[in-house]
Amino acid sequence: MYEILFFVFAAAAVGFAINLLVQRHPIYSAISLIGVMASLASLYLMLGAEFIAAVQVIVYAGAIMVLFVFVIMLLNAGVEERTNRSRMAKQLGAPLVVLLLGLLTSLVYRNFPPDAAVRFGDFPGQTADIGRRLYIYYMLPFEVVSILILVAIVGAVVLAKKET
Repeated sequence: MYEILFFVFAAAAVGFAINLLVQRHPIYSAISLIGVMASLASLYLMLGAEFIAAVQVIVYAGAIMVLFVFVIMLLNAGVEERTNRSRMAKQLGAPLVVLLLGLLTSLVYRNFPPDAAVRFGDFPGQTADIGRRLYIYYMLPFEVVSILILVAIVGAVVLAKKET
């Protein structure tokens, strides 16, 4: 049963990710990204990582996506124009993607033994362990990311400000 649900949520994540790339309107792309985040949260729940699944939904699908939509609306981004792709990109695109997928598959089969399986619901670590590591050992990177997000917001506001 878990294997079937895994493939359903994994296919949903890949489908939303492809939709994210092919959409012409940025708001629809942001909605597709929310679908990807929700699918990933479902996969985390299946692994028994409830805290990470909740953070995925609250932080990424909630706060970060609100920020993305706010910036898109602030910049007044419209529908993207389609351009003609080069002939080389049309002819080499699909074979190169197949080659990349073949290389990735080969790496996975070589580096992981065939009997190594994911045990659903067996995620090590508790919420207290994650919080302790985040706020003791990784406090500086945590604060640097906060400042970086703040700078990105200020930059978007400055770029979107119309001269009067």
